[in-house]
Parts: sequence; C-alpha cells; structure tokens
Amino acid sequence: MFRTHALFVIDQNTIDAGAYAVKYELEKEITNASLQNEIKVSETGSINLIGKGVIILVFPDSVLYTNVTVNDVKEIVNEHFLKGRPVKRLVLSESFDIPNITISPAVETTKKQQRIVLERAGVINPESIDEYIATMGYEAAGKAITTMKPDEVVDIVKKSGLRGRGGAGFPTGLKWSFTSPLPGEKYVVCNADEGEPGTFKDRLILEGDPHKLIEGMLICGYAIGAIMGYVYIRGEYNLSIKRLQKAIDDARAYGLLGKNIFDTNFSFDIEIRKGAGAYVCGEETALIESMEGKRGHPRVKPPFPGQVGFRNKPTIVNNVETLSNVPNILLKGADWYRSFGTKNAPGTKVYTILGKVNHPGLIEVPMGITLRQIINEYAGGMCAGSVFKAAQIGGSAGALISEKMLDTPLDYDSLGQWAAVLGSGAILILDQKTEIPDFLRSVMKFFEHESCGKCSPCRIGTKILFDKSMELYKRKLKKQEWEEMLNIANTMEKTSFCPLGQSLILPISSADKYFKEELENYFL
Repeated sequence: MFRTHALFVIDQNTIDAGAYAVKYELEKEITNASLQNEIKVSETGSINLIGKGVIILVFPDSVLYTNVTVNDVKEIVNEHFLKGRPVKRLVLSESFDIPNITISPAVETTKKQQRIVLERAGVINPESIDEYIATMGYEAAGKAITTMKPDEVVDIVKKSGLRGRGGAGFPTGLKWSFTSPLPGEKYVVCNADEGEPGTFKDRLILEGDPHKLIEGMLICGYAIGAIMGYVYIRGEYNLSIKRLQKAIDDARAYGLLGKNIFDTNFSFDIEIRKGAGAYVCGEETALIESMEGKRGHPRVKPPFPGQVGFRNKPTIVNNVETLSNVPNILLKGADWYRSFGTKNAPGTKVYTILGKVNHPGLIEVPMGITLRQIINEYAGGMCAGSVFKAAQIGGSAGALISEKMLDTPLDYDSLGQWAAVLGSGAILILDQKTEIPDFLRSVMKFFEHESCGKCSPCRIGTKILFDKSMELYKRKLKKQEWEEMLNIANTMEKTSFCPLGQSLILPISSADKYFKEELENYFL
C-alpha cells in the first residue's frame, strides 16, 4: 500500500512545459530516497488549468504544485515526501476545484463543477482501460447492446434533450432517428477537428478520457446500425491521437470493438483519420470530403450526411463532447440528464476560457449559467488591473457581448435573443486595454486565411473585410467604408456556401452595436 500518490498531469500543455523530464527526475529522486515502495507516481489527464507549467497533485495531502521544474524536484522529495512539509512557493495559492478534491478551499465563491463529460479527467490514468472499466466504464454500452433495442437507445437520447455541442445545437436523438431506419451500410463519424481559435475542449477530453468517446461512438453505432466509426482529428493533436489509438487498441483487445461485441450479433470498429488543419473541415460535409481524400470543400445540402454521407452512405456526424455525453445518459436515464441545465438546453456544457482571467482553462458547468458566474466563480475573476470590457463567445465566428449581457444565461435560446451564439464554447475575455479595431483585424485575418475559396462571396468577401479592418486599425477608414463592411458581411451571410462566410457578420455587427463610440474614434 502506497502512503503517497504523486499524480502527474500529462496533457499537451504540460508536455510542452517539460512534464516528462520532471516526471523522470521525480522517479529518480524517489528511488534515491528509498521511497519507491511508499510513493506511487502515475499520470492523468488535464485538471483544466492552462498556463501553469508542469502540474503535480499529491494525495492524500491534496497539494497542487504548479510551474514545477527539474530543479524543484529534489526539494519536493526532501521537504514534502520525507519531512511532510509542502514546498509553499510551488503550491497554487488560489482556490481551485478538481473532481472530488478541493485544493486550498479559502475562497468561498469557488463552486464545485458538475461534471458529466469530464467526470474522469484528472482522476484516472487515461491510458488504462482497466481504470476506465473500474469506474463503470463500458457499462452503458453493455446495457444498450445487450438489453435494449436500437430504437430504444435513440428514444432515450431523444428524450434526454441532448443537443449537438459542436456549435449548431441540433437535437442529437432527432438526428440519429433520421438515420436509424435507413437500410444498408452506415457510419458514425466523430468530428474532433476543432479548428476554432480558442477552442481546446475536445483535445482535453481526448487526452483525459479517450474511452468515453469510444463508448459514446459504440452506443451511437448500435443505435443507428452502423458498421464502422471514424474519428476525424486534427493532425497536430499528437497526444490525443496517441491516447485515442491506445484506447482503441485496448478496447479491441478486450472485445469491446470488433466482431460480436458482448457476445451479440453487433459488430463495430473505430479508426482514426487525421486532418491537415483546415478550419473549413470542421463543417461536416467538408470533413467527409476530406476523409474521402478530396479537397475539404463543403457539399451542397440537402442531402444531409444522415442520408448521404461518407462514401455516399448514411452517416451520423457528432463532435467529441456530444458523443461523450451519451454513456451517462444511457446509464442514468433521460430524466437524470434533464436535471442539469435548462428546459430547452439540458445537461452541462464544456467551456474553454481564455483571456484576462486568473484561471484560463477548461470547465464543465450546467447549461444556462451566466458569464458573470463563469468569470467570478470558475475562472478566478479578472486578472489584477483588468476590468471587463467584452467577451467573444463561440470562437472567432462568435459575437462580442458587452457588460450589459454578463447576466444573460448561456444557452442557445437566451443568446439567440441577443444575436449571439454558443458555438464551440470558447469564451475569450477582453479587458479595458483591448482595442476593438485591433480585435476585428485579428479575426478578419484568420477568416481570410482559412476561406477554402469555393464560393465567391467568401473568397472575395473575406479579403475585402480583412483589408478594410486593417485600414480601420490604422485609422484610415471612413465611416462610409465601415457601413460597406457591414453590408458585405450581411451579403456574405445570405450568399456564402457554408458557415465560414456566413458567420463574419456576428463579430462585425456586434462590434458596431456595442462599441460604436469607440469605432467612431478610429474613423478617418
């Protein structure tokens, strides 16, 4: 029995900060101190802090070390592990919650997150199928495949009210119900492309709990009668790909993927397909085109992928977060899931928070929470010297919201009343030092670069909007030209082939609506 457990947070952020070098040094110093039989060192996924360097959790002491370097390791072993005195200069000073543990519970406003998708992230070793199974993993799939009919599975997902978490918010069960009755070869595709700036939730889900996605895809495959599943993932997500591939291999070795799963007639397998980093491939039909080896250009809809998708066969496309909700719904029921969130948007939402807050990172909270709550109770408040000015919700394609909207519930319907969208769940917090023209210039530059060029409104429009935003930033734009920008964005919304060109009206029109006085100061 180990008396101490040092849990290393291994995600792409901590790897970049040198986590493996620190882990190797810690294991060496523990052995040098003859503590290898008393202290266990193991890995886990993200605990949702970013920008804090190498992170180590020490149990049962509930100590959270951040920004640990190789040079700090010997001091941790000698002072903490041998003498029982935590190294205070490395301990996170602010209050921070992780599953089942409260670190430094000094700040009363800190709230415990209600986790469904992230319930195991930061708790189990994401590369251990045994730990996943030990925490009720694959029980939902077993229940569905051995005791339920496919239409019963579709029905419970429909009753749960789960809506797509990729941005559109389309009812998941309803989407499945269109495909389930269709005959012949069918597919499940998980969209893990995640090209929206500021969005990294799917990456951290995959790095922290890859088996949950596999289980969700397995259930979806059974529900619609699919023969194969594919995960289309950004090629840059090296750790996600590594862990997901190991999880797939382990699930196959345990008989949870492949032929005759759970000794039934149901067979289903999963493969990974790497994307090349095109933003437009986050759109489901462009993603399918890319999977088929073609240029990632969107298709005409209808027909929708649910009827004519991958290889011209019926295909369900859901994103990582959506599918990762499914196992809990099957295991605990639709009514349980509806106990979270709002009437029209049940469940929780995973947000990525970045910008001028003390704790940028990842949180999972009930649908309908307000932005003020997210900033103050989960992101540690605004940074010292920063005053809230605006937030962009939903990634670069989202609208800006002003201080007057801080208490608006974050759900599809409430945001829609303000001409804003929930989108991917990325929340960028801007403070008083942010220049709105500079912000718009950055957004327009991104979209000009990422336009696939298939349709003229987007191909030409994004170039014009970027050029004019540069002129605005340089204080060389006339007010009449700003009105032209609005008109062009409006035309693109109505005529562009896919959401890339259709979305630029949101950041431009919201800037005009809430920051008109500031813009006036930039006009020529």
